Amino acid sequence: MIGAGYWGPNLVRNFQGSPTFHLRALCDLDLARAERLLGRYSTVQATDDFATVLANPEIHAVALATPAGTHAPLATAALRAGKHVLVEKPLAATVEEGRALIAEADDRGLTLMCDHTYCYTPAVTRIREMLHGGDLGDVHYIDSVRINLGLVQKDVDVMWDLAPHDLSILDSVLPPGVHPVAVSAHGADPIGAGQSCVAYITLQLNTGAIAHVHVNWLSPVKVRTTIVGGSKRTLVWDDLNPSQRIAVYDRGVDVATPEELATEERRDILVSYRSGDMVAPAIPEREALRTMVDEFARAIRTGTPALTDGRSGLRVLEILQAASHSLANGGSTVALEVGE
Repeated sequence: MIGAGYWGPNLVRNFQGSPTFHLRALCDLDLARAERLLGRYSTVQATDDFATVLANPEIHAVALATPAGTHAPLATAALRAGKHVLVEKPLAATVEEGRALIAEADDRGLTLMCDHTYCYTPAVTRIREMLHGGDLGDVHYIDSVRINLGLVQKDVDVMWDLAPHDLSILDSVLPPGVHPVAVSAHGADPIGAGQSCVAYITLQLNTGAIAHVHVNWLSPVKVRTTIVGGSKRTLVWDDLNPSQRIAVYDRGVDVATPEELATEERRDILVSYRSGDMVAPAIPEREALRTMVDEFARAIRTGTPALTDGRSGLRVLEILQAASHSLANGGSTVALEVGE
């Protein structure tokens, strides 16, 4: 485990609790911090020497929870040392770095995985199953809000801090054959922080549908909601409502088909509205990080890609980089290249 700061302790706890992994070492530039995290009686080695970790033949995998700018060089070094690598979001600082990491892992036959934690929540798993299974019908729109009175970051803007969660969820749940093709972004820095503290990202999908992400560090209330509008049903996910995280509404707009419009009489009812039931499916409670750790183990053991593998991380990275370009150019639309 590399990094004992904000996110590192959560990963340490879940790797130590996993029956599959055995934590050998915790590496941090602040050795005292690593020692405090492990406690006085831990058998895990605390070190501030990354090279020593890579040279240890008993260490087969490395997890990185370090600043984004260090992800590419540290992950590259770990892959070249023959280690499987888990990287905290984002995968890297640039698309070029992300591509290089994927190539390095592919060449060496190693697992490269991005810790997009929200993709492993029971709620997102259920949303993915419903979209892939056609329960909601064709995707018409997705609207996601992630706002709170958050910590204003010094090295990244609000998009790079919060939007990776929503973009990784989008990448995870969209049905096969549906993907973003263009992005535009608008942001504001009303408090003079030096980077955007409020941002809106709009994604055009290849089907003609639209996805929208709102992220905000300045909201006095915390909101974590996602609405998925489908041709059959609409799903509302409220991550802050443990008693009803997901609600599925059989309410919406129906449009008459060309066959139904064969007569003048039918033309008068081109659009109709339906008002059906609302169902709140039971969602089990399980820590997402534990599921993510299990997926890392599965990918390593089977040699097959993880749900949030390097290519998934690259797709999210490309959207973020394109959104930054759009933001710097007054919200202009930027085409995406990574695709499916």
